[in-house]
Amino acid sequence: MKAVQYRRVGHVPEVVEVPVPEPGPGQVLLRVTAAGLCHSDLAVMGWPEEQFPYPLPMTLGHEGVGTVAAVGSGVTAVVEGDDVAVYGPWGCGHCHNCAQGKENCCPRAAGLGILPPGLGSPGALAEYLLVGSPRHLVPLNGLDPVQAAPLTDAGLTPYHAIRKSLPKLVPGSTAVVIGVGGLGHLAVQLLRALTPARVVALDVSKEKLELARTVGAHETLLSDGAAAARVRELTGGTGADVVLDFVGAEATLAVAAASVAVAGDVTIVGIGGGTLAVGFGGGLPSHVETFTLDEAPTAYERLHAGDIIGRAVVLPHG
Repeated sequence: MKAVQYRRVGHVPEVVEVPVPEPGPGQVLLRVTAAGLCHSDLAVMGWPEEQFPYPLPMTLGHEGVGTVAAVGSGVTAVVEGDDVAVYGPWGCGHCHNCAQGKENCCPRAAGLGILPPGLGSPGALAEYLLVGSPRHLVPLNGLDPVQAAPLTDAGLTPYHAIRKSLPKLVPGSTAVVIGVGGLGHLAVQLLRALTPARVVALDVSKEKLELARTVGAHETLLSDGAAAARVRELTGGTGADVVLDFVGAEATLAVAAASVAVAGDVTIVGIGGGTLAVGFGGGLPSHVETFTLDEAPTAYERLHAGDIIGRAVVLPHG
């Protein structure tokens, strides 16, 4: 079968011929009908050799949809001919997190050598894909495979980010989406479907802002040095209740920080390499000189003369 593989660090991916895998016990073989491309693939292929964590060659593609072509022994949840989407984050299936459906947070996966398809394990950019368990498969129920493939990552990622902030996305609230690309344009639609919030989309591309308007953004703004001020104007000076940054660069994180309201949420989704410094309070030791009540007039004299280093503190019972 044909497969698109990243074979050598620093080189472009190649289309190669590899054997069609055979499903073992508990496994499912899919005939891939659609596979999405993702910017994180580019990020992975941009890692230097000394930091590259996966064995090569590696078949790419972590957004996969297909039809069940064969099943291994013991598989009863799906049958040949079923159209399914592949849930990418694979865990051990037995730990506390996996039992809650949070396989993306499995603490045992790395130690057990379990890697997601397209990010360590053979991915969906091939004619066939071997899936380790039917629990990773979601019935399409008639969905168009081409439309469904991006939902397995580009849809799930913004949904996960938005869900954490749903309590703040109430009537009268404002959500800002920075970056209306592959994930951001789906975030706009999810916000409209899941919340009553006003959705403000920011991007440097006029074409992407037009896409944002088409898919439901209430307001669109160029993401520039004036963007945060315009967000505050739209919110009466208070700022946005939730800011979702799908770029993650220094410039966009600065806009996010300047746009968010007091007690608002900033969620960094993009992997643009930026950092956002945060902090609250801290150790602030006061350098003091203490005085009794009787010494207070003298303390004032010294304060007036500039002789107090730091602060003067009176102890009435000292």
